[in-house]
Amino acid sequence: MATACKRSPGEPHSENIETSRMKRAAAKHLIERYYHQLTEGCGNEACTNEFCASCPTFLRMDNNAAAIKALELYKINAKLCDPHPSKKGTSSAYLENNSKGAHNNSCTDRKMNKKEMQGPRDDFKDVTFLTEDKIYEILELCREKEDYSPLIRVIGRVFSSAEALVQSFRKAKQHTKEELKSLQGKDEDKDEDEKEKAACSAAAMEEDSGASSSSSSRIGDNTQGDNNLQKLGPDEVSVDIEAVRRVYDRLLSNEKIETAFLNALVYLSPNVECDLTYHNVYSRDPNYLNLFIIVMENGNLHSPEYLEMALPLFCKAMSKLPLAAQAKLVRLWSKYRADQIRRMMETFQQLITYKVISNEFNSRNLVNDDDAVVAASKCLKMVYYANVVGGDVDTDHNEEEDEEPIPESSELTLQELLGEERRNKKGPRVDPLETELGVKTIDCRKPLIPFEEFINEPLNDVLEMDKDYTFFKVETENKFSFMTCPFILNAVTKNLGLYYDNRIRMYSERRITVLYSLVQGQQLNPYLRLKVRRDHIIDDALVRLEMIAMENPADLKKQLYVEFEGEQGVDEGGVSKEFFQLVVEEIFNPDIGMFTYDESTKLFWFNPSSFETEGQFTLIGIVLGLAIYNNCILDVHFPMVVYRKLMGKKGTFRDLADSHPVLYQSLRDLLEYEGSVEDDMMITFQISHTDLFGNPMMHDLKENGDKIPITNENRKNLDFQALEETTEYDGGYTRDSLIIREFWEIVHSFTDEQKRLFLQFTTGTDRAPVGGLGKLKMIIAKNGPDTERLPTSHTCFNVLLLPEYSSKEKLKERLLKAITYAKGFGML
Repeated sequence: MATACKRSPGEPHSENIETSRMKRAAAKHLIERYYHQLTEGCGNEACTNEFCASCPTFLRMDNNAAAIKALELYKINAKLCDPHPSKKGTSSAYLENNSKGAHNNSCTDRKMNKKEMQGPRDDFKDVTFLTEDKIYEILELCREKEDYSPLIRVIGRVFSSAEALVQSFRKAKQHTKEELKSLQGKDEDKDEDEKEKAACSAAAMEEDSGASSSSSSRIGDNTQGDNNLQKLGPDEVSVDIEAVRRVYDRLLSNEKIETAFLNALVYLSPNVECDLTYHNVYSRDPNYLNLFIIVMENGNLHSPEYLEMALPLFCKAMSKLPLAAQAKLVRLWSKYRADQIRRMMETFQQLITYKVISNEFNSRNLVNDDDAVVAASKCLKMVYYANVVGGDVDTDHNEEEDEEPIPESSELTLQELLGEERRNKKGPRVDPLETELGVKTIDCRKPLIPFEEFINEPLNDVLEMDKDYTFFKVETENKFSFMTCPFILNAVTKNLGLYYDNRIRMYSERRITVLYSLVQGQQLNPYLRLKVRRDHIIDDALVRLEMIAMENPADLKKQLYVEFEGEQGVDEGGVSKEFFQLVVEEIFNPDIGMFTYDESTKLFWFNPSSFETEGQFTLIGIVLGLAIYNNCILDVHFPMVVYRKLMGKKGTFRDLADSHPVLYQSLRDLLEYEGSVEDDMMITFQISHTDLFGNPMMHDLKENGDKIPITNENRKNLDFQALEETTEYDGGYTRDSLIIREFWEIVHSFTDEQKRLFLQFTTGTDRAPVGGLGKLKMIIAKNGPDTERLPTSHTCFNVLLLPEYSSKEKLKERLLKAITYAKGFGML
């Protein structure tokens, strides 16, 4: 054990303390020099020191990172640059003062001449965020000196820092009169002493930059700082997007400045990814979204320089945005023009294509494991939904959902015991972003840009669909499935996914059948067998399918096995395909009379004069479903309204444009005709169509319609359906509320005179606007519970205030009384 030296209580101990203090001061001096070298550089534009900010290849870092790096460089005794003549008198003078022990922070002890103050001013080290005006100010100074390095350094510093970029390009806050007076008073109260004090504080912060860099990066002027306090609406952002676009237009033409944006993005993205993944930064500051808005306005993101590193890193960060932030971004982008949506879409598509082509993906090296492709696909999803939300969207006119709960049984079924629980009890999987936005793709009649442009063919070529389908069904967090981004897949790939899904269902049913036969002694019948006569194929098929649908509909999920009577042949798929082709050919034959064919649209439609029952059409639907389930493609084309209805949407007047374009255009012309409809057209509320044998048949659209001429006044009767379709609801009512359904039944049953009175009551006029009643945008708002009060209206806003009456009879009586006796402004 070492023995401690004995000292007199005087000088030796003091000498050691002084030596230790001097060593610490020297170390601090060196670390500060490294720090300033990393943040400001030596001033030599041709510097080759990789740890100097003046080196052309140096990647800009924020103050926190620079402080940490400075400590590392001190430990390894890294190279220190001598200050360039252009830098002398600035930070070097400051360091020399520090090394001499000049720790007094008062400005009077830190004498600087005009030339010394000019250095940092030209370098704009005090700029901690950017505005459009500040950019133009720096740009003008750079042009005068023919040296753009100060602007490049500022861009590198701000665009590589999340905090600085979030604070940049803020909208000017609209102050109230009281705030303006307060601000004015504060400005008048400032005197020279306070200005000196502020300057001293800045100098002190510069001295302690290693410890306080995080705080200093938040400092800005009063106006910009106040923007942090603005309360944003759900769809509002604080960034001035138009200003950002103007700045990019001015700067991106300069190659060196563009490189600064590129390098900054490389450094920025990993830090942002970390912030979003581990620090929950968006929930603390919704303005964090500004960062992504600003970067995405860069029109050069799709250029080759960005594709290798910068854009993949940024996509990874962007894909970490929480759901609420993604939805807000989607709603913002949905207000962009189609060409702006296309630019963003092409940016992510370009990255996906580049990564797919530059790699060799196969069954051992899956494209699903490529982080850049996955992240870009997730970002593309946001653009896709912006394209949907920004298009022609109809979120109404949905079929009523069957809310009847599935009865729960206390007994376990064989399927559950085997782990084969019923799948899709609640229907297809819904994308969380779709739920957050409250809109579905099927709601969009016409997107901003065609959906086809979101398909990436190179990706489809390398996608291993069997693996992707497995990832989709298993839903593991560490495996991504492109089936969660179906917009990127083409029809062939989607069909392959459907094939795997159907085959697994078939194997599951076969397995259950075999086990049932073992447990319960039932006859083994693992297939859905159909034995038909070729010359009676429709009758045999429909009768057999009707029996199966009634007795054991689960058998329809088994693999189909078709046998033609009197013919030898094992069904390996070819016989089933021939069966469906023959059935469809006969069913859709116009001579049968179940469907009609429009030569102009090349589409089939249901024959209104058909003698077949509704049950027969149900069986036809089963046949078509079986064909799809057994992977047989049929040459049958219906208008889009059929598929929209299958997806839960109701048919509307607008759907006529697709299914019956001539009829649609005729009705539009009638509604928009500005002359005298009665005198010029001489038509009534009666239409004609032909039966199965080509004979004309007349049909009245209303009672005694053949005797009622259509006039300018009553033609809107044709359009009351359009009024219902465009009406919105508020205060607790929805389209599916019982009282609303009863309300429209009552209104549609009104006489022409009553309908005119209704329009007068709710809108202030009994005439339809140009374009028909669908242009009115009427609102029906709940006005309390059941009451004896009459309905009221705000005619200026087309708002009907409707109490929730207890019965349909009372609703009709109150409504008729309101519209019949309402005169002037006495009702409200």
